[in-house]
Amino acid sequence: MGSSPGGSDNKVERLLVIDQNPASAQALGLECLERGIGVIMVDNLCEAVRVVVDAPVSLIVADGALLRLTPRENGVLFERVAPGVPVVVTVRADAPLDQRVAWEIAGFRVLSRPVVVEELLEKTGVR
Repeated sequence: MGSSPGGSDNKVERLLVIDQNPASAQALGLECLERGIGVIMVDNLCEAVRVVVDAPVSLIVADGALLRLTPRENGVLFERVAPGVPVVVTVRADAPLDQRVAWEIAGFRVLSRPVVVEELLEKTGVR
């Protein structure tokens, strides 16, 4: 998962959120909108793939519980459908260290839920 596409300014213009929890997705979406970041929300990986094929996104935030493939397989999938787009995997606060490390080794950034936009932008190095 590389740098954000579309220029050297590393600005998030459109965020894709993959999350089945409406409350957390809505909270993150509203916080993004307040910062002028567009948001697309989907509740599964298949919908996410369809979205990124049709509309460019600057950043992807995915609930790790919804990603059924191994971290490495998910890394390959995201790199093929959204090359160079940073992907953040969200996990429960009490997620085991080995789970977090597996995602990071596969090239993902990892954040505990609930996600705060400032922490998200800081972790990805984009604004």
